[in-house]
Amino acid sequence: MADPIRVLVTGAAGQIAYSLLYSIAKGDVFGKDQPIILVLLDIPPMLPVLDGVVMELQDCALPLLREVIPTDKVEVGFKDLDAAILVGSMPRKEGMERKDLLKANVAIFKTQGAALEKYAKKTVRVLVVGNPANTNCLIASKSAPSIPKENFSCLTRLDHNRARSQVAMRCGVPADAVKNVIIWGNHSSTQYPDVHHAMVNVHGKEVEAYDAVKDDSWLKGDFISTVQLRGAAVIKARKLSSAMSAAKAICDHMRDWWFGTLDGEFMSMGVYAGGNSYGIPEDLIYSFPVHIKNKSWNIHDGLPVNDFSRAKMDATAAELVEERDTALSFLSQ
Repeated sequence: MADPIRVLVTGAAGQIAYSLLYSIAKGDVFGKDQPIILVLLDIPPMLPVLDGVVMELQDCALPLLREVIPTDKVEVGFKDLDAAILVGSMPRKEGMERKDLLKANVAIFKTQGAALEKYAKKTVRVLVVGNPANTNCLIASKSAPSIPKENFSCLTRLDHNRARSQVAMRCGVPADAVKNVIIWGNHSSTQYPDVHHAMVNVHGKEVEAYDAVKDDSWLKGDFISTVQLRGAAVIKARKLSSAMSAAKAICDHMRDWWFGTLDGEFMSMGVYAGGNSYGIPEDLIYSFPVHIKNKSWNIHDGLPVNDFSRAKMDATAAELVEERDTALSFLSQ
């Protein structure tokens, strides 16, 4: 048996974590032979709830789960981490301006980035889920200068899975028959779900998504808006935000980061844009198509970008630049 790895989940008393922790502890993410020490961080008022989550994890009797550590202290939560999944953030409250939301989250992710810098392993892999995820991830990275920028990412896999599923349902095929959809940009309603490079396996033959769907107006219209606004649609229906699907996407993201992507396939991840070949401003966390090997991602270069895509890629980049500049003004205060 390998030595246990330490995995932190923040916002651990929340509903995404409740859907996530069992999958991690069972071995669905880091491997069926990888023992786990789960560190659960939340704010002090949530500690009684967290005790209940710990009891349930114990009651699952999972052989890979060696220890569960609930805490509200960063020096405990961030110590010697191999992986950090930062789910907790300040949610947007009614009547709250976006800049107020940014300001509150800059404070949170500055603290968590500094804690990563001080206590975590330099090899830690960090996934930011709490919104605004791209900008929160950038702030955390800037607050942990000795941890490589490449070790920070934000979650756009949920959007990727949504796009994949929409195309699959439209074509009447299973979701895994669709590959190489792309989410470009921000995890917000400006994101650009792109299927110009996607392939669909129809009756054993790989077909370009546009040829498989045979409805260009849907792919350039309702498909894009459905994926962009899916989170809001779930909230409207459930009166709660996406939890099961978000937890599944977190598992997919971290598993691919740990074990790599399949040959000929790329996935969407929000990563540091430095050195990208798509003309995206460099000092951003932006969602790109990536392939992963040996726990290192590379942006999939060389995909042709038409005028339709260019405009949408630039629009979501512009939103991220504005978010970044607002956040950095708070960071320096």
